[in-house]
Formats: sequence, structure tokens, C-alpha cells
Amino acid sequence: MPAHLALLSARLLDPATGTVLPRTGLAVTDGRITALGDDREIRALADASTTVIDLKGAVVTPGLTDGHLHPVSGSELTHGLDLSGCTGLDEVREALAREVRALAPGAWLHGWGLDPNVFGKRPVETAPFDAVLKGVPALLLLFDAHSMLASRRALELAGVDGPRTFDQASAEVVCDAVGRPTGLLLEDAACELVERVAPQPTREERRARLVAALRAMAAAGLTGGHVMDANGDSLAFFSELDAAGELPLRLRVAPWCQPGTDSEGLRALIEQQGAGGALWRIDGVKIFMDGTVDNGTAWLERPDCHDESTHAFWPDPHVYTRIIGELHRAGVPTATHAIGDAAVRHVLDSVEKAQAGGERAVRHRIEHIETVPDDTVRRFAELGVIASMQPTHCCDFTRADHTDNWSRRLGEERASRAWRCRDLWDSGATSSSGSDWPIAPYPPLGVMAGARHRRPARDLTRPPHGPEQALTALEALQAMTVNAAYAAGEEHEAGRLAVGYRADLTVFADSPLTTPALNLSDLPVLLTVLDGNPTHRDANL
Repeated sequence: MPAHLALLSARLLDPATGTVLPRTGLAVTDGRITALGDDREIRALADASTTVIDLKGAVVTPGLTDGHLHPVSGSELTHGLDLSGCTGLDEVREALAREVRALAPGAWLHGWGLDPNVFGKRPVETAPFDAVLKGVPALLLLFDAHSMLASRRALELAGVDGPRTFDQASAEVVCDAVGRPTGLLLEDAACELVERVAPQPTREERRARLVAALRAMAAAGLTGGHVMDANGDSLAFFSELDAAGELPLRLRVAPWCQPGTDSEGLRALIEQQGAGGALWRIDGVKIFMDGTVDNGTAWLERPDCHDESTHAFWPDPHVYTRIIGELHRAGVPTATHAIGDAAVRHVLDSVEKAQAGGERAVRHRIEHIETVPDDTVRRFAELGVIASMQPTHCCDFTRADHTDNWSRRLGEERASRAWRCRDLWDSGATSSSGSDWPIAPYPPLGVMAGARHRRPARDLTRPPHGPEQALTALEALQAMTVNAAYAAGEEHEAGRLAVGYRADLTVFADSPLTTPALNLSDLPVLLTVLDGNPTHRDANL
């Protein structure tokens, strides 16, 4: 059978070893790599139907996979006013004022990406924006997507005039000393009180935004993503796009298991496993063990400086442990959001208990892992738990001098243990990298660069936060190729350039291993191939 795609004059980079293979050509048939050889050998496999691309010495790697992202919710949450570039309250007020002037009467204002560091040491609340937002219903999503600010008019329309009680232990309508809402809403349950009264986009609008986001991801070099939710009609969108040939990423989806999930709900999650289509499937369950440090909803072994972050997301953490055990016995991998040291420790304890029967084949993961002590680091490798981390969160939301909100809340000791990528890697743990988009930008070169330089992307002249925790160029590449495949249980068919492996490929103008970390984000992506089909091709190629 002739090749469907032939790539010639390439430098084939093996991420397992960091070496360039002694071949210059690659052939693809039916979505798999069917031959590696010199240009003459590969060209001989082509016929008139074969797409032949001369790469002119460009570098080919296995397709890059984002280990943690939210494509559907991200494409919705990033619609509106982008506040992510604002560094102070005056900048936020100016941006809001411009947006208000452009709003139609009665229209809602939606903003996203608001960094709590703009408030300095002031409380995170809507009061600094009251004069600008007077009479305007507004929702301003904070960068972590676990919290938002609602204007006074938005709270009024939603009927939120005081504290509420939720199944999610960390959820809260934050109120002042007399019980009046400050505008800060913590976690999904509280945010939904106001979100549900705001105007919603049509399904067609949501589909178009999702398609645009996925295409942009492919153009950035992504061929896959580990999707950490299946909320709303996400699965319907994936199925529809897959059937229409419009899905440019291979997606592994983990639906949520929330507090209050009963035995029937858990059984439904187990029965969902394996469902999907040609380029997406449900594989795993996503669970939250805590919230975020910035909001005071993480679960820490000692309270933060505001005496917050003292509780788990689950009202009874032992219920979480039981659910991990049941999913483990059913062969279902889990991915648990655990940011604080107490949360991470509890997840590891729960996995260890689940493995007590001797079965360790199920690959569980912990997402984020922002601060942990030494004795916790070593347990990842001991238990075979995958460390799924987002290095750009450290780069963009904290500071080397620990004057940021995250570091101030934790104090010097715990802030010095920020995102221990190097220590986890050296301990023998399998580490994968991702963006957690829309929390941080999705371009994978930016994620890999951040893992290496640990500096804020908006100002690379600033000092790195914990440079001793940086990864090497090869490790940063492995975290989004070889290790991402292992985390998905696909190491025998993905993450390598080898015959029989999937033809998911990313092609760069130069090697990501020799490009300096501070320049890596600007390295041109010339070609992205998914299942043997180009999803992005540079106009000059």
C-alpha cells in the first residue's frame, strides 16, 4: 500500500534519547508511521495520491500533547475582555471603563484572566471597580478560573444578598463583617449562582469558538490534549467535530467526580470509560481535592497567612479515599487536582491504600502540585503516581522575590518549594507538562520554555522563580511527548518516532533542544500532523 504522507529532508528527533535519527525521511499510511529511511527510500513508497512534503532540514518530533487543558470551557471563558495583561488596579479600571463605554444598555460585561496580584495587599473584591461598574452587570473571572468577581448589579440580578451553604466545602459567597457580599465568589457552586442569570451564547457560537481554539492549538504545534472535564455538552461537541473531520487534536477526556456523587453516579462514570470516536475517548476521572492558594481554598497542612486554606474540597475526605479505591478496582485511572501539601498527601495516602491489594497497573495522577515537602516528593515514584504539572503557572503568577499573592499567603518556607519540577523528576517520578488552558496560554513551546527558564513570559528580563527547579531542554520535550504518552497508557503507540507508532507529528524550523529557552516560544512551527493528516502547514513549506 502506498504512503498517504511522505516527509523528506527532515531531521527526525527522538525525544527518548535526544538524538537525531540516522534517517531523513518518514512515511505514513493509515495514520501510522510505516517507514523510516533516506529520502530515496521514502520517495519510492509514494504514488500520485501521496502528499509529499520536503521539510528542507526542519526538525520533526512526535506530536506535542498538553497534559492538562479545558478546550470547551476555555473557549467560552476566554470570550470577552482580556484582563490578563493588567498589572495594577488603575489598569483594570481603565480597561473596564473602555469596555463599559462600548456596551449596549443593559448588556453584561464579561472579563477574564484577572490576576489577584493587582490588588496588592488589599482584599480581592469589587469595591475598587464600583464607580466604573455602577449599574452594569459584570462578571470578572480571576485567572485561576476557580473564582470570579460579580458587580453589585450582577449580584442583585442573581438574588445573591448574603452567604450560602454548598456541597463543595471550599465554595463560598464571600461577605463582609455585616454579611453583605463583597463580590468575590469562590469555586464553581458559588460562581454558578450568578453565571446562570447572565446571557448565554448560542450553541453555534460556542461551537465556532471551540473550533477556532482547537485550530489555533494545532497551529501552535499541539496534536493532543488531556482534557480535564466533560462538562455541559463537551462530549457532544467532540463527537460532532470528530465525525465531521474538524477535530484537529487527539483528546483524552476525564469527566468530573464531585462531592455528593452517589454509587449510581460512580457506576455511570465507570461505564463511560472507553466511549468516544476516532480521535477522542473517555479515559479516566477528574476529581478535586482542594481549590487554590490564591483564593485561600487550597488544603494546607498549616493555614496560610490569612488563616485560610485549611479544608479539603470534599466535606469528608474519607469519601474521596473510598471513591479512589472503587475506581482503582474498576481499572479506572484518576487525575486529582491537588495544590496544597495536605491535599497532595491525602491523594497519595488514598492511592497507597487502593494499591494495598497488590494491584498497581492503574496509572493515577496528581494535577498541579504547587508546594510539597521532601517526604511527599519521593512518594510519587514509590507509588507510581504521575506528576502532572503546569510550569507556566509558577512563571506568570508568582515572583522570584515572593512578593506575589501566592507566596505571601504561604510564607517563605512553603513559597521556596514552588513547583518542584526538578526534584520530582530526579526522584524518579514520571512528570508530564501542560498549560491548564484557559488558566495559562496553551502554546506548547511556551510551556516547555517556562519549564526551562521559570521567568514571567511578559517580561523575560525578570529573575526566575526557583531556577534550581528548572528542567533541561530534553526533559521539557519529554514531558510533552514520551511522558504524556505514558500518562495516557499509550507509550507503545505514541510519543516516539518509530514504525507502527501514531503519525502525530510536530515540525519545527529548528531543534527545540538547541534553541535557547528565552527564544523557544518564538520558534516557528512549520507543520502539525494528526493521524497522518496535516492540521497546520506554514505557507512557505
